[in-house]
Parts: sequence; C-alpha cells; structure tokens
Amino acid sequence: MSSAKTIVWFRQDLRIHDNPALLAAVEAGDVLPIYILDDVNSGEWSMGEASRLWLHQSLASLNESLDGQLCFFNGDAETILVELVATLGATAVCWNRCYEPWRISRDRKIKSLLTEQGIHVSSHNGSLLWEPWEITKKDGTPYKVYSPYFKRGCLGATDRIRQALPAPKKIAYMPRPKTLVSASLDDLSLLPSIPWDASIRAAWPVGETAAHDKLQRLIDRRLAGYKKGRDFPAMDSTSRLSPHLHFGELSPHQVWFQVLQSNPDNEEDLSHYQSELGWREFSYYLLYHWPELPDQPFMPKYKAFPWRSDNQGLEQWQQGKTGYPIVDAGMRELWQTGYMHNRVRMIVGSFLVKNQLVHWRDGERWFWNCLVDADLASNSAGWQWVAGCGADASPYFRIFNPLLQSEKFDPEGEYLVRYLPELKNLPKKFRHKPWEAPAEVLTEAGVELGKDYPVRILDLKVTRERALASLRAMNDQLAAQE
Repeated sequence: MSSAKTIVWFRQDLRIHDNPALLAAVEAGDVLPIYILDDVNSGEWSMGEASRLWLHQSLASLNESLDGQLCFFNGDAETILVELVATLGATAVCWNRCYEPWRISRDRKIKSLLTEQGIHVSSHNGSLLWEPWEITKKDGTPYKVYSPYFKRGCLGATDRIRQALPAPKKIAYMPRPKTLVSASLDDLSLLPSIPWDASIRAAWPVGETAAHDKLQRLIDRRLAGYKKGRDFPAMDSTSRLSPHLHFGELSPHQVWFQVLQSNPDNEEDLSHYQSELGWREFSYYLLYHWPELPDQPFMPKYKAFPWRSDNQGLEQWQQGKTGYPIVDAGMRELWQTGYMHNRVRMIVGSFLVKNQLVHWRDGERWFWNCLVDADLASNSAGWQWVAGCGADASPYFRIFNPLLQSEKFDPEGEYLVRYLPELKNLPKKFRHKPWEAPAEVLTEAGVELGKDYPVRILDLKVTRERALASLRAMNDQLAAQE
C-alpha cells in the first residue's frame, strides 16, 4: 500500500514540537515541508524589516531541525501550491491556521481550489488556545470587553484547550523530482540591505530551542513576582516570549500547560500571566470578528477625531528625540533591540496620540516595521487601546503623564540610562527631567540640552489640554449631527 504524499506548509508555526499539521502529515506518509514568502497577497501588511530578520534566523533553525529538507518559495502561494501538487503528484496539503484577514481569504480560496482537484486539504489549530469562533456570549455574538471574554468565555472553556503534542518520532521525506525548482533561504532576501541589525541579533537567540530555553527561564526565575515586576522596565521580569509565539517557535499550548505544571508559589502571579496570554487571544479574537481592526477604529465615532499632521514631530518620536527621557529610551530600545517593554509601549503610544495628537495608525506602522514581535492582531489592538478607540480601551481622556510614569516605574533611572547613556552622569532625580537640572549640574554631567540631549518638543500641560479639547470638539460635532 503506497503512503500519502503530503505537502506541509509552514507559516507561523516554525517548530517541530506541538505542530498538529506536521504530525498529521507524518502519520499519513511521506512529506515535503515548505515555506512560502507571500508578499503578493499580504499587500500593505508585508512583514517589516525586524520581522524579516527574525524570520530568516528562525527558518534556518527550522531547516536544521528538518534535516535540511525545508523547501523555500517566494511569490503567490496559490500559484506555487497548485504547481507543487502537480509536480510532486501530492495527494494532500496540511497547514496550521493563520488569522490575519488577508491570510484567511487567501487560504479559503486555496483550500477550495485544491479540494476541487481531489487533493485532501486539512488545516489545524497551532496558534491559539481557543478558536475565535468558539467563544461567544449566550446570544451567540462575540464579546467586546476583555474581562467577561476571558473569565466567562475562555476560563469557562478550559476543557477545549488541547494538550501539547509530541514531535514526530521520525519523518519520512518525499523524494524530490528533478523538475522541482525551489529557492534557497538567502534567495528570500529577508536580511536588511543596510546592516543595522547587529544589536538586534545580539539581543535575541532565535529558534525553537531558544524559545523553550526562554520559557524555562520564565518558570525558573521570572514567574515569581511577575504581576508586580512586569511593570518595571529595568527589571528582567517579563517573559519576552512574544516573538517566539508570533513565529510559532513555541505554541501557547506549551506555555499554558508548562506554566500550570510549574506549581508556582504565588497563584496571583500565575493568574496574571495567564491573563496576559488571554490578551493575546483577545487580540486575535477581535481581528477575526472585526477584520477592519488594523485600519479603522473599533469605536466608529473616532473616525471624526481631528488628528494632526506633524511629520517633524513623528520623526522626532521615531528617533527618540522628544526630550522626554522615558519616551526616548523606549523608542531607542525599539530601534536597537526590535522590542519595547510593555509598560513603555503604553507610555510612548499615549505620548504620540495624545500629546502629539498624531494618528495611532502612524505609530502602528512604525511598530510594524521595527518590532521583532510585530503581530497584526496585537499591534492593532494595542494601538487602538492606547488611542481610546479600541475594544475595552483606556478612555482617550486618560492621558499618561510620562514623567510620573518614569518616576514610578523606573525610580533609579536604570532603564533610562541603559538607552540614554548621555544622561548617566546626571543625579537620579534629574534623569527623568534633565531640563530641571541647574546649569552647573548639567555642565558637570557633560550634558548640553539641544546638543547632547534634545530639548523638549512640547509642553505636557498644554498638549494635554489640547487633546481634551479635541475630544470635546469631536463629541460636540457628533452631537450636532444627531
């Protein structure tokens, strides 16, 4: 009896363990593992520079795990898969589901086309604990608020979370015909043409093994005190698993159960970490049910909000030259490491959309290009949350004060000087607001404002009042139209 010939299409599941599509294919017979860089269908949501850098390294790691058998392709996934099936005489195609709107549309079309040709197509859940269509309110409609979604919906359905699956014991690879033409990893041109990425590479071990090491480190060192420590950017208290989860080097199922089995001393820390996994699920849930989330405000009234066009201010924010140390440190962390601490993400986001009054989409796009964990669901939901127009969002009138945030969550200024070394010789109390330092203190520290460190680009009190006035103007305009 001949075994099936199955194409396994890797996407955001770059791992061997707990990979349901890979396991199903291996159990059926011979497999051909492939990766397709599809910048044709992704359109404006093609991966950013930092993501491509991570992807290159992650694919190299996966290929090594697959004994060098991973085939690379570049182009329209539909065309490539149809041609591959014909060339190989494949009888089946397996993949793990993705949830971005453009991928859902493309995958449905591919599945329909291949099924019509008599090819068995199976898709699996390798990325989420709960499928977005599984969790609904009693009336069958989707949740719009996080707490009931997670507490009543998700935690009421923990029996639906499948256990993590083992890696295949042995993979039988499909013989490759001479007519099969594939690219090399280098042919995908994922690495930057200008080598700006050395510090990002140094900051991140990449691949499935690195992801498991980081998960174990969370369990061994970081979970204790997680609820409090995660708010302090100078502390090594966050999991930093987000890029590994995004690229699927680790599954949320593995994280969920390994953390549960670790028997942490403090149940509060465990519950809080589980709720953070829940926010990731909620972001995908929102994107699935409201696919316009990356471009349109979840709360439609914010379409009328009077955003400012400020290219110079946007550029100063992007470069970490606002004159507010906590904002600048965060933006420089982003540029240097491809990552930003979550508390600081909220601070820099609030500064852009409320103090600078720049559209949240401009921040979203910059993060998309610079983050190694750039995730369409989490990035869109996060920016809308900060901007006050998202689901269960922080109201727009709640405006983060970057000085108070800095002094509260980085009291010693350790995080600040890590990314703003020009301020390291300032006394701690002036690191948060160097403009208040006396001239002799600045001179002794070797800091000349406007030269060594930027002067402030705006006044917090004035811009706070401007933001609130803009909110009132929007509400007045909408009320007049009713």
